[in-house]
Amino acid sequence: MSVIYDVIIVGSGPAGLAAAIYGQRAGLSSLVLEESYVSGGQVLNTYDVDNYPGLPGISGMELAEKFHEHAKSMGASFLTAAVTAIREEGDRKVVETAKGDLSARTVILATGAHHRLLGVPGEERLTGMGVSYCATCDGAFFRDKTVAVVGGGDVAVEDAIFLARGCKKVYVIHRRDQLRAAKILQEKLLSLDNVEMKWNCVAEEILGDSQVSGVKVRDVKTGEGSELAVNGVFIAVGILPNTGFLGDFVQLDEGGYIVAGEDMKTSVPGVFAAGDVRTKALRQIITAAADGANAITSVEAYLLGR
Repeated sequence: MSVIYDVIIVGSGPAGLAAAIYGQRAGLSSLVLEESYVSGGQVLNTYDVDNYPGLPGISGMELAEKFHEHAKSMGASFLTAAVTAIREEGDRKVVETAKGDLSARTVILATGAHHRLLGVPGEERLTGMGVSYCATCDGAFFRDKTVAVVGGGDVAVEDAIFLARGCKKVYVIHRRDQLRAAKILQEKLLSLDNVEMKWNCVAEEILGDSQVSGVKVRDVKTGEGSELAVNGVFIAVGILPNTGFLGDFVQLDEGGYIVAGEDMKTSVPGVFAAGDVRTKALRQIITAAADGANAITSVEAYLLGR
């Protein structure tokens, strides 16, 4: 007879690994499914993590390893397998993978999200070496330096305002002649002396060998190209949740995120969402880990019929 787990955790970023730790502490039979052979999710793309309490300056890779080692030391089980779909069969949830179907009484979806890439030369090569997708995560490393922010929405403008507090100069590269961000954010940004707008411009290449040294931009109206000397490039052109495999299994919001509150409950009883994949205001390592713990509390309540 095939194993029926108490909970299958899909994803091994901070939310999934925290859920694994708390699941083991709760005595639940569990399995963590990870798409990659390396745990950590988006944390792996962060060169230094300066905002996780008690571990200032730790590298993203090292923090991910610590999370994974902690879960393993508690007895958590892992399987590397991409999930292709989830379905219900009676009171069980069946998780379909390339390595076969797996059954559980509950499922925690902790598949995270990924930043929309610009898709320009130098971007992937210099990620973590001056290219960042999170100003609040990495901004402190650019104090008194010059940086560029690419984007024109709320996140890009908020990032630029945040960076302007500590950076010598902030360029904002936007392909249009007006921002899409909320009016109050625009007014705040445009009032800052150390912010320079690069209107009607797109970033075409990020320059640097082992560290970002500049960015090539092109004026979309005149076609004129130029280079900006910068120490960092913050890309804020959107975040995409990893929910494509779910279809219409659970309710998603207009951005594709799983609709779930602070109890992590989704529209499907016995299915929970934790971390960056769910609707939430703040997506950080610490909030993802908290989600994982909360998800296990809700799993326990569900299994006990409460």
